[in-house]
Amino acid sequence: MNDTTRKTALIVGASRTLGLGLAAEFLHRDWGVIGTVRGTARTGLHDLADTSDGRLTVESLEMTDPQQIAALRDRLAHRTLDLLFVNAAVTRGDLPIGEVPTDMFTEVMVTNALSPMRVVETLGPLVAPTGTIGVMSSDQGSITLNTDGGQDLYRASKSALNQLMRCYAARHVDGARTLLLMDPGWVRTELGGFEAELSVEESVPGVAGTIERHRGKAGLHFVDHLGQVVPW
Repeated sequence: MNDTTRKTALIVGASRTLGLGLAAEFLHRDWGVIGTVRGTARTGLHDLADTSDGRLTVESLEMTDPQQIAALRDRLAHRTLDLLFVNAAVTRGDLPIGEVPTDMFTEVMVTNALSPMRVVETLGPLVAPTGTIGVMSSDQGSITLNTDGGQDLYRASKSALNQLMRCYAARHVDGARTLLLMDPGWVRTELGGFEAELSVEESVPGVAGTIERHRGKAGLHFVDHLGQVVPW
């Protein structure tokens, strides 16, 4: 595959764990990849770029800074993306919502819900008319599946992200792009914890495969790494 026919993915939040794994997986599938990292420190993404034969480029982005998002859009204005995928998120512990400090609530909501949507709104125009825009959600964002409680703030942030993507989909109802809310499964990361069921290596091929299989399916889909529908 040459550079004119190779598909291109922009993965926001690709310095480690799931984001880094996705960058590697799409390279394995012969995509071109643009991955973002926070700051200027060297990361695993830089190491991956060194072995990518030029198919992976690294961009710096602090996702919570709208000016940096706009600057990234300007730097990529000459590119057409087949996939824009926002992976970045944070958690700040398992507190009942009444014990969550206001500044913590604001930080998690801004990082997990508002900032991904700013990326989607700002960089979405770079995506091909039949391309894909996706965000990393979670089954913890499902209201239907929340029968045990816990992780109040993280759950709320992912539910908010889902709702905001639904608003975005409603405003672009006549578009042909695929819109994805992706649940990667319960993965052993800083967010998922060490007792999680899946390794990054087990989750990522399913996430990438689900993304590829949904190409051309316009509208919003809430699905997991196996392609199964996740209830709202």
